[in-house]
Amino acid sequence: MAEKRVIISIGRQYGSGGAETGSRLAKELGINCYDKNILRMNSDESGIKESYFHLADEKAGNRLLYRIISSMTPEKKSPSFGSDLVSADNLFRFQSDVIRKLAAEESCVIIGRCADYVLQDMDGLVRVFLYADIEARIKRIVDKGLYSLEDAPKQIKRMDRERRDYYRYYTGHDWSSIENYDLLLNTAKLGVDGAVQAIKHYISLRGLEI
Repeated sequence: MAEKRVIISIGRQYGSGGAETGSRLAKELGINCYDKNILRMNSDESGIKESYFHLADEKAGNRLLYRIISSMTPEKKSPSFGSDLVSADNLFRFQSDVIRKLAAEESCVIIGRCADYVLQDMDGLVRVFLYADIEARIKRIVDKGLYSLEDAPKQIKRMDRERRDYYRYYTGHDWSSIENYDLLLNTAKLGVDGAVQAIKHYISLRGLEI
């Protein structure tokens, strides 16, 4: 029997096209895509609640996110809105609560944020990891104008290290371990279009239905 919801979590090496793949996949499936612009809070923001209201408001038509955030109050034992408001651990607890509530309500794509771990016991979860060889990743971020050809290798190593450390700190697992994922795809071979089609085909093979 097909699941009523499908949640696709996308882990990715920096420069492998994770954001573009997730966005295009969500569009083709007719579901929402949540990425760092929705789920990541910066330490210099004055308040989680107000910031999330603002972000939810900016995402046209996404009333679900607004409703979820507006219901998260300290009285309900949600993450603290007190003096530790912008601590890294509190931000992680907050975004994890948001991820779980979103996944309980709708099919969606979630990029990064340890979503594969946060949702590990949820039915209908498809855990994807995207990777590519260093040359392809350098070309992608240079072509996008993010870094120069000289700086790109250093920045790729830095971003991968930050993602690996972040994942290990909050999950206790290795970010790049194959045991964490259901599907690993080399975007240097498939491209974004191929990765999207491969994920859609995998969802179909699993007997999942959106």
